[in-house]
Amino acid sequence: MLEKLKVGILGGTGMVGQRFITLLENHPYFQVTVIGASERSEGLRYEDAVSGRWKMEGPIPEAVKNLKIVNILEVDKISKEVDFVLSAVDMTKEEIQKIEEAYAKAETPVVSNNSAHRWTKDVPMVIPEINVEHFQIIESQKRRLGTKRGFIAVKPNCSIQSYVPALNAWKEFEPYECIITTYQAISGAGKDFNSWPEMKGNIIPYIGGEEEKSEREPLRIWGTVGDEEIIIATEPKISCQCIRVPVLNGHTAAGFVKFRKKPTKEALIKALENYKGFPQEHELPSAPKQFIKYFEEDNRPQVALDVNRDNGMGISIGRIREDNVYDFKFVGLSHNTVRGAAGGAILCAETLKELGYITKK
Repeated sequence: MLEKLKVGILGGTGMVGQRFITLLENHPYFQVTVIGASERSEGLRYEDAVSGRWKMEGPIPEAVKNLKIVNILEVDKISKEVDFVLSAVDMTKEEIQKIEEAYAKAETPVVSNNSAHRWTKDVPMVIPEINVEHFQIIESQKRRLGTKRGFIAVKPNCSIQSYVPALNAWKEFEPYECIITTYQAISGAGKDFNSWPEMKGNIIPYIGGEEEKSEREPLRIWGTVGDEEIIIATEPKISCQCIRVPVLNGHTAAGFVKFRKKPTKEALIKALENYKGFPQEHELPSAPKQFIKYFEEDNRPQVALDVNRDNGMGISIGRIREDNVYDFKFVGLSHNTVRGAAGGAILCAETLKELGYITKK
C-alpha cells in the first residue's frame, strides 16, 4: 500500500473543519496529521478544543482526539508537517486570501472551502465532474506566485451544487435562461438548532451574499481556460432567490429553464442518469457511483430520504415537467456540508492527486 499523503486542516474546530475530519477518517489517500485553528485553541487537544461544540452525527475520530491544535498563523511549522492543507478558516476575506497565499508560497498546496479566492483570476474553482480542465490554470498561478508545487484551488458555493450539475448535464440542449430558488439548511451558516433556536419553525428570506454567488459562480465554472485566467461564460443567465429554512442538512433548489434546443422530458432524464465525470471514470474514493440520480416519484427528492445518497456526495433531481412560461422546471437536492463543502473539497484534492498536482514532499 502506498504511503498516505499528510494533510492539515485549517479551521479544524468549525463545522466544515469537523466535517473534513469525519470524512477523512480511514481515507485511503490522506491522513490528518495537523489541525490548525485560532490562537484561542492553540495547544489544546482536539477533543478538548471542540468540547461542547462538536456538531457531527458520530463521535470524534480516535485518530485526532489527542492532536494538539496549532495556530494557523504558524505557516512554516504546519507546512513542514504536511503535504497539503484543506482550508475552512473563519476569518475576513482579506485575511483568508493572505493566509492561503502564504501556505501556497510555502510550497504547500491549498484546497479551500472558503469563498475568498473564488474570483482570483488564476485560481481554479472546480466541481470535478464538471470542469476538471480548469485545474490547468494552476501552472499560470504557480508562475505568478513563484512556486514549484504550491498553489490554491477552491470549490464553489454549496447551494449551486443542487442545480448546476443538472444544467451541465443538459448542455447539449443549450439552456440559456434560468430562474432558481434555493431552500438552504441552517448548517450552511455553521449552525445547528441548539445554536440557532429561532430557526425552529421559521423561514428567513435572505442569506447575505448568497444570491450573487448563486448567479455568478456557475458562469465561472462554465468558463474556459485562458493563458493567465479563467474566461467567464456569458450563459445561461441565472436569476436566483435564496431562502433559509428549518432543515439541518440539505439544500433544495427549484429551477425553471429555457432551452434553445427544446428537449423532451425523457431526453432530460436520460442525460442526467448517463452523466459522469472524471471522478467516476477514475473511481476516486469520495466519488458517488452515480453522480446524478433522477427520482420518478412526485414527492422526491426529499431531504429526509435522499440527502445522504452515496454518502452525501450524490446529486438528486426530481419533478421534471413542462412549464407554461419556461420550457421545463425541476427540483434538485444536495448535501450542503458534504458535497457542497468538505466532501466537495476532498474530491477536488483526490482529483488533484490523481492529476499529479498534489504529491508527497
